[in-house]
Amino acid sequence: MNQYQNKTIIVIGGGILQVPLIQTAKSMQLFTIVFDMDPSAPGMQLADHPVVMSTKDVEGCVREAVKLSYLRKIDGVITAGTDASKSVAAIANALNLPGIRYSSAEAATNKVLMRTTLAKHHVPVPKFKSIWNLQETYKAIDEIGLPVVLKPAENMGARGVIKISKRDEIPSAYHHSKRFSPTGELIVEEYLEGHELSIDALVWNNHYQITGIADRIIIGEPYFLEIGHNMPSSMPKEILDMASKIMIDAIKAIGITLGAAKGDIKVTKNGIYVGEIAARLSGGFMSSHTYPLSSGVNLYKRALQIALGEEPEPIKEDFQYVCIERGILSRQGKLIAIDGIEEAKKIPGVCDIIITKKIGSILNYPTSNIDKIGHIIARGKTLEEAIATAEKARSLIQIQIDELEGIDWKQIEDNARKKFSKDVCWVCKVCDGTNCASNVPGMGGVGNQNSFIDNIRSLQEYKIIPRYIHPQIQPDIRIELFGKVLNTPIMIAPMTGASTNLKDAITEEEMIEFFLKATNSENSITWVGDGASIDKYKLIFSSVKKFFGNCIAIFKPREDTEEIIKRIQIAEEMGFVAVGMDIDAIQFKTLALRNQRGRARSIQELKEIISSTKLPFILKGIISVQDAIAAVEAGAKAIVVSNHGGRILDAIPGVARVLPEISKEVMGKVTILADGGIRSGNDVFKMLCLGAEGVLVGRPFLIAAVGGGDLAIRHLFKQYNEELIKIMKLCGVEKISHLNMDYIRRF
Repeated sequence: MNQYQNKTIIVIGGGILQVPLIQTAKSMQLFTIVFDMDPSAPGMQLADHPVVMSTKDVEGCVREAVKLSYLRKIDGVITAGTDASKSVAAIANALNLPGIRYSSAEAATNKVLMRTTLAKHHVPVPKFKSIWNLQETYKAIDEIGLPVVLKPAENMGARGVIKISKRDEIPSAYHHSKRFSPTGELIVEEYLEGHELSIDALVWNNHYQITGIADRIIIGEPYFLEIGHNMPSSMPKEILDMASKIMIDAIKAIGITLGAAKGDIKVTKNGIYVGEIAARLSGGFMSSHTYPLSSGVNLYKRALQIALGEEPEPIKEDFQYVCIERGILSRQGKLIAIDGIEEAKKIPGVCDIIITKKIGSILNYPTSNIDKIGHIIARGKTLEEAIATAEKARSLIQIQIDELEGIDWKQIEDNARKKFSKDVCWVCKVCDGTNCASNVPGMGGVGNQNSFIDNIRSLQEYKIIPRYIHPQIQPDIRIELFGKVLNTPIMIAPMTGASTNLKDAITEEEMIEFFLKATNSENSITWVGDGASIDKYKLIFSSVKKFFGNCIAIFKPREDTEEIIKRIQIAEEMGFVAVGMDIDAIQFKTLALRNQRGRARSIQELKEIISSTKLPFILKGIISVQDAIAAVEAGAKAIVVSNHGGRILDAIPGVARVLPEISKEVMGKVTILADGGIRSGNDVFKMLCLGAEGVLVGRPFLIAAVGGGDLAIRHLFKQYNEELIKIMKLCGVEKISHLNMDYIRRF
């Protein structure tokens, strides 16, 4: 009879990383009891007796284990690949099973206690501080010195781990880490640059056996994403021997006297340090896949034998391959389909392809190891052969993503905050100018922000009056502008001066690229300016040419008319949809900063400029009925009712206050567009009811560009469009052209 046939093992964790452990236990004919909070976890399906229980609930795990012990004899308890050491130790102590002290399991779980214990025993660790709030974070970083790494005191898989290189990154980094801390405690430690090793070990009867040592591949700073590892390590033997000695010193210091240990070891120019140590075998498919596939050794069988109180079988490597794991990453969005898996598995040398995300999952920007969608396990006689095999397999795997699903706007705002300096933009929860960080230059308005604030306030004074009794309709939000049929009445307002106004939070080229990619996808129009600098337009036009789509150019009212006409002619040759001038910028601050002067022009002077092109000409910055009438007389094809985002004068009214009277006077004589304070589809609806035929949006799209590129911009387009369609359905309005002031009321 098999010596294990009547024995019972409790496995804490039933996830994909515990499946090989459970399979090994069953192959030994052990009776397997598996604890996991997810009844549908793959390990729970394999278990002889599944128990629905959180692996983090130490008291609950002990309670259930004690109850089970009355029904059958429990012979051991174990985990692998997950931080459940405290539950394992508590059960072992409660049932008098082989294991370690609970205090040692705590020290192997809490990074602060771990560092403190290791340092006390003179095991080299980075400088560190425990922190609980933002004030303590600043103090700790001042003591340690930048750069540092901030991480939760208790978590795994690089969740919440982030590098801080500059002082102004501290608040956003703190909030990022705090989200992933189950206890609220964080740890700040010095950033160590160097090579990383992952080491597994078995411990029994004062024997310390190092098994697999792998090279970890970390990318994605300021985050720490393990994109894969190579087994065995290619580091020199003397380095591996030193790392192994330090690993054993750490095991002894923590008090791991029986079972398994896993360590992350940092090899730097100043020495070898312990990054982390855990009282379990490694996750990341190392102990379960790459070590046995490279050596022929089933490490889990030995770990199970130790957990049962036995001496493990001697480890003798049957063969030597290089085996690697490579994570599969994807773009953000909703996972629609993954194709090519079976073809990739047929490639010689591909040992396994493991997909960890389900179809329909929302994929976020990868900041930790849990954000990978899968893993490729490949091996070869050499590292180069194994890498080539993994790359070939990856090339066959086709991942279909709906990029606009699942975009996290809060994350986009956080990203933008990190990139903006404090005097450019705070990325407020409500972008209404009332708590604006900046002036001009910057993203705020001039003076006390009154004109900026009134753009939002004047729109808020109008309320929407729905009509619920009407036939079911499907709104059409398309508009026609200068012969172009657009899918939306929303366009991106002209914004320039990334260096001056945004302090290089984004480059001019990146900004235009993101804008044009988004409007090309959404079938809208990007408006661009020519910048305050005399030659900035060359850079802008060059970027437009690279990502060309529907584009309108608006030029500053420079004193030199010939300079304006030259730009108009270049835009015409390039195929711009239209051109125009922001006539309100005659006293613009950024012009003065670049030693440029603007000037007002008469109707006759405007006629001369307009007659220089065959393109439709737009006058932007109209805020009075008189200017609207003059624009029509001058020959403008369109006007933009705008106060330049409150960046001209502190006492100009919000656009929604003047738009109705301007529309009443010139509607039908010129295309009327509006720009100012639009922050939602509700606002778009109101502007269209007030007389605009299309709208321009500035700041929100710029924040999206800085925080998430063209996908974030498209997300905002989708949000505004969906809100607009919803309101039109409620009001029973089929077309944009049918909107009027009957659907809104000012209160």
